[in-house]
Amino acid sequence: MRILLASCHQYPVYGENGSGQQPKRYPSGSGYHIHDLLARGLAKDGHEVLYYLPGGVEAALPAGVHEVSSPLPDADIYHAPIAVEGFAPFIQDSARAHQRPCLFTCHKVEPGEAASNWVFVSRYHARAYGSERVILNGVDPDDLIFSETKDDYVLFMGAMDRAQEKGLDRALALSKYAGLRLVVAGTGLNCETIIKVADFCAKFGAEYVGDVRGTRKAELLAGARALLFPSRMTEGCPLIILEAMFSGTPVISSPNGGTMEIVTPATGFICDEDQEWLSALDRLAEISPLRCREVAQERFHYRRMVGDYVREYRVEIAREQGKPIS
Repeated sequence: MRILLASCHQYPVYGENGSGQQPKRYPSGSGYHIHDLLARGLAKDGHEVLYYLPGGVEAALPAGVHEVSSPLPDADIYHAPIAVEGFAPFIQDSARAHQRPCLFTCHKVEPGEAASNWVFVSRYHARAYGSERVILNGVDPDDLIFSETKDDYVLFMGAMDRAQEKGLDRALALSKYAGLRLVVAGTGLNCETIIKVADFCAKFGAEYVGDVRGTRKAELLAGARALLFPSRMTEGCPLIILEAMFSGTPVISSPNGGTMEIVTPATGFICDEDQEWLSALDRLAEISPLRCREVAQERFHYRRMVGDYVREYRVEIAREQGKPIS
């Protein structure tokens, strides 16, 4: 299959080096990282991948992935994330102009209606739009480190422009009450946000390390006793939870959005009230790091995700051609 992937970020959105306590254009970039993983996996499966990246390319693309300067007419299908305002409509218009089918991935619930060619990363999000098209995210275990041995800290990691919505305050309060060392990772779009977060963490005695990527991020995830994910947002399929599972690290999460579809008794705890969070911190020894990794391999490997997208590509191509959808 000849697939045109399109995204407005600079490749790769996840580099080897983090920005520390400096701003970053994409503090998270997880939705864009999914597209980078798709490019990698589709090429490995023998598909021809054309990658349209108006944001540019900073590192070598995977073998079998070719950068293009515009959406081409001879691709079998176009695929883009619902991201920066105006980009998805441009891709849709390009597909229509070339009479090509087009698929979009929606990573979060936004105001408005979804089109029939949207795919969602959680059943919760799909139901919010009255859809049944769902592909759970996946990650590449080769980007991570597995460890059964844990250090003396718990970890909070997220985009700091939404620190309140992501539950940083709860993570800080819980760790201080429980007497646990907390490491906080993540950056924001501007220095003001970063300074505010650094001061907030300092007041609770937490260690704020800023943006971490590559090996440093993998080491932090592998060494943590647990990942705290007390988000108040309507989450889709958070990559940080999947990355923690591949690292053998239990997850303690709030019951928001798609997190209920990811965290199981084998991999962590779903908590709401403070006492439930405290109890979960006391029960971390019940979670096997090896089982966390096994569940992640079974459910959240990026090669499974790639296969699911290929299935949806075939559905969309058949729909465009007016053929029965099997």
